[in-house]
Amino acid sequence: MCYIVAKDREKQGCFALKSRIGEHLSAYTKSLNESLPRKGIQIIVISRPTAYGEYAPYRFVDNEDEFRKVVMSM
Repeated sequence: MCYIVAKDREKQGCFALKSRIGEHLSAYTKSLNESLPRKGIQIIVISRPTAYGEYAPYRFVDNEDEFRKVVMSM
């Protein structure tokens, strides 16, 4: 299990989506990075939110479609 995190470098907090490591995750994050609306948005994959306090507070979303919508509106 892992989390995809979208962070606006100019703001506090981030959005996160629980996911699974694998080819789908790689393709999904690549697609997100290629379609980012502007620079300054960081997409990363982390093992667990508690280990990465610098991204807090975390706002969790339920699915990939919702995550993509949030990222595109950042």
